[in-house]
Amino acid sequence: MNLTISHVGEVSVVRVGEARLMYPLLSDFAGAVAGLITAGEKKVVIDLGGVNYVDSASIGCLMDLYRQATTSGGTLKLAGVQKRVETMLSMTGAQNFLEIHPDQASAVRSFGG
Repeated sequence: MNLTISHVGEVSVVRVGEARLMYPLLSDFAGAVAGLITAGEKKVVIDLGGVNYVDSASIGCLMDLYRQATTSGGTLKLAGVQKRVETMLSMTGAQNFLEIHPDQASAVRSFGG
């Protein structure tokens, strides 16, 4: 899985470098993000700018990561969501929980730091 993790101040940014985020890749993806949350990271942005397709398992995974972050007192936000992915999030109701920003910079700024 093509994934990069960086930090902008106190915010952990996970950039997904795959065009399609689907079930076979979710174990690595979820492990990386959950690892940040478990390590105590409270501000996490998942940059989906390069992702043009997600399946239902991916949406379930994002919701589970959101729950993990919230339960641990943190916040998980999405950035760079393409229209097709946004439609999938809307159809499933996930956008009611996941805060979506147009790009990584605005997502990072939204934490106020």
